[in-house]
This record gives sequence, structure tokens and C-alpha cells, in this order.
Amino acid sequence: MSNASVEKWGIFEAAFNGPSHGNPYLDVAFDAVFSQNSREVRVPGFYDGDGVYRVRFMPDNEGDWSFRTRSKTSELDGKTGSFVATKPSKGNHGPVHVHNKFHFAHADGKPFLSFGTTCYAWTHQPLEMQAQTLETLKKARFNKIRMGVFPKDYPYNVNEPLYACFEKGADGRQDFDRPNPVLFRHFEQQVAALCDLGIEADIIMFHPYDRWGYADMSAEQDFRYVAYLAARLAAYRNVWWALANEYDFLLDTKPLKQWDRYFHILEENDPYGHLKSIHNGEPTMNFDHRKPWVTHTCIQNWDVKRTQEWREAYGKPVVNDEPEYEGNIIQSWGNLTAEELVHRFWITVTRGGYAGHGETYSHPEDLIWWAKGGELRGEAWKRIGFLRDLLEQDVVNGLEPMASFGEWPWTRVSGARDGDVSYIYLGEHQPVIWSTGLPKDGTDYDVDIIDTWEMTITPAKKVEAPIPHPTRHGAIVRGGKADAAFGVELPGKPYQALRIRKQR
Repeated sequence: MSNASVEKWGIFEAAFNGPSHGNPYLDVAFDAVFSQNSREVRVPGFYDGDGVYRVRFMPDNEGDWSFRTRSKTSELDGKTGSFVATKPSKGNHGPVHVHNKFHFAHADGKPFLSFGTTCYAWTHQPLEMQAQTLETLKKARFNKIRMGVFPKDYPYNVNEPLYACFEKGADGRQDFDRPNPVLFRHFEQQVAALCDLGIEADIIMFHPYDRWGYADMSAEQDFRYVAYLAARLAAYRNVWWALANEYDFLLDTKPLKQWDRYFHILEENDPYGHLKSIHNGEPTMNFDHRKPWVTHTCIQNWDVKRTQEWREAYGKPVVNDEPEYEGNIIQSWGNLTAEELVHRFWITVTRGGYAGHGETYSHPEDLIWWAKGGELRGEAWKRIGFLRDLLEQDVVNGLEPMASFGEWPWTRVSGARDGDVSYIYLGEHQPVIWSTGLPKDGTDYDVDIIDTWEMTITPAKKVEAPIPHPTRHGAIVRGGKADAAFGVELPGKPYQALRIRKQR
């Protein structure tokens, strides 16, 4: 019996020597079947260069496990082994999955409220800058990061990558049938570093911003690449699969049915069922997220007040990973004020969705967070961290909108609740008294005023409730039926929110 052990939701790896002649990526296939009692899990293996083959497994249950390899190549067939899966360590809550239809939770039930950021090509920068990115993430409060496997050729991001993604062929050009193990080892090392920080790696498989030919591989090469990624990376518990950044800009060479095939390859080769989605470019080109192989809705759209519309259309969690970026570059999507990006975060979460951060401040050397990582230079990230900390104190099941999409007054302001806790975000509005959405009897409730920019929380003063006239769209009149028996005084400035909690 082996003395090997790995914690639950950790990674068990076995390596074997095999053939190195020809092209093992095309010529050799092997997998392993991991067993516990009567349960069996098939796990694909992969070639890691220099005649070495590996298989990785993430146990989801404690206790004894064993495995046996299968291959038509004799050196890789019938290899056996065993290990013990131990109790998970502190901070290891397992992979994230969909929970309560519109929300997320880790495998152990811990809620996951997504507060992500974007650093498309950070793993392709000089090693010193990558280390700086990880140091920055230690102090920021992001728990997810969008990152591409392939480097990016785009304004502000034109430097050569650290490593090529494929090995060179006899003609000196990259051979898309030979993944470069040096690149992929480095990439997975950074995925593991993120895992140590408690950050989910939202791995973007394809994008159109390319000068190396990666966007123009054949369908068969794409299919092998997707399967190879799954074999190498699926055992990391913090992996999410993002099939594309702006898939609709690739439709000339990768038609819709081909994207569905990528999803199916992941289903076939990822035994853990990691989250899977796809990101649009044009606002009118949302993917059909109703398809059963898509786990959640990934959106790029500035109009965050439509969050409930997308929830109702697709029936899945909504993550607006690109509601535009804080910065000052010439492109309009990258020159929001910090206040505006924070504003869009609050609207999104109080309409039952999740938003993503990005920072695009001009830099003489193009060292921009959204492109390359490094340092954060803006102000939104601090307020987004404040919002995350607030919600993680209160939210267990996920925030659900207080009303259906389009119902007055929630077309203008935003409100959501989870059990006995409600959040109302007034946004650009600046009333001096507010009562809508408050409980009818406030004696058992505490109401706090949250200044979302100054990051302060102040107990609200309760006052007599003004009555919104039912036909005057919010005009205040006396008499009639009150929505609540009380209201609260507000400072009369924008970006204020209310937290209503039943007294504990």
C-alpha cells in the first residue's frame, strides 16, 4: 500500500516514462481510472515533454483511492497506484459550482460571491512583473481573475511573450500540434499561486487579438488544445473555463457549432465539472447561455441595469465581467471614473448579479493592469473590496432582487435581499428621505446608511414615512397607504445605499 497522501480537493499526480519519438501529442493517448469503493472516475493523462507522461486527479472524498492506467502504448498501460485523501486544509473549500440557481458556492457549501478582475496577459510578462501582480493581488480583495492562455496582440500589449505556446517545427515556425510544455508548466504554476491566495482562475481559451496564428488554428488543432488544457489543468480546484474573450469576433473561422464542440470536449475531459461559460464582444451578440453545457451567463455590457433581464432570459448566474473599465485611455470602454465603475458594481449586485473590475490607466511603458497586471493605480478596487466585505458578512444564499425586472420604482433604484438582510442602492439618486422597500414595521430592524465611496456605515435616523403617490411616479403626498411605517433620513448626495437587517 502506498504512503502517498493528498488533501481533499488537492492534486494527486503520477508520472510515467514513455515514448518520446515521433509526435507523442498525436501518437500516444492514455488515461487512468481512479477508484474508491464502487465508484470510478476516468481522468485523461497528458504528455509533458522529454518522454514524461502525467495524470492528475483532484479527490473529492476523503479516504483510500487507487488507480490503473489505460493505453494502447504498452509502457503506459496497466500502471497502478494508490493514495489517501486527507481532510482539507484551512482555506481549501473545494471548487466553485452553481448554487441556488443564480449564485455560486464552494463544494463544502461556503458561499462564493464573485468579485473578479481582468489581467489578460499577466502570465506572459517578465517574471518580476508577474511576481508584482501576485503581491498586488494579496492586498486587493479580488477572488477571481480573467486570464488568457495565449498572449495578446493589442494596443498597450504588443511586447513579445515570455514563452511560445507551441514548440518550433523544422521550418522554424510554431507547430500547433506540439504544445510547449515550458509555457504550460509556467501557466499552471501561476494558477497554483492564485489558488494559494484563494483566487479563482477564469481561464480564457481563445481570443481574436493575435499575431502568432493561435486564433487561426484548424478545428482539429483547437479540439486537441482544449482537451490538452483540460487534462493539464482540471485538477486545480480554482479553475473556471472561459471559452473565449469576445467569441463573436472569431465566428468567421470558428462557427457556433464549433464553440459547442469545445464545451463538449470539456465535459468529456473535465471529470470535476468546473464552471464553463463564454464572453461576447458586441452587446447584441450574447451566446445562448440557456444551453445545458453552459453553467453561467458571462456578459460584456455597460448597461448594468439590465442584470435582471439577463437572469430571467437565461435562468443562470449572471457575471458581467466587463461593464467597462476604470481608466483614462482613449477608448471609451476604458475611461470610466472610479466612481462610475463602483456605481456599476453596486447596481449589478443589488439586481442579483456579479460584476468584474478592470483598470486601464495610461502608462508611458504600457504597464496597464487590465493588460499586464503589475500595480493597481486607481481607486475603484478599494471600494469594490469594501463591498465584498460587506456582503460576505450578510449574504448566505445570494441576493435576490426585490421585484421583477421593470417594476417601479426598481427601474431606477436597485434592491435585493437574502433572508432578513436587504440592500437598497440609490445610486445617482439623492433623496433626503427614503421609505420604499423598508419593512412596514421598523421596530425589529436596524437600518444603516452606506456611503459607497467614502466606505462608511452610519446608523440611519428613522422618521415618519412619506407616501409615494401611486400614479405620480414617486411624487410625495400625504395620506394613502404607506409602503412602510417609517422612512430614513439621508445625506442628500449620490452613491448612497441602505442596509436593512433584522435585529439579532
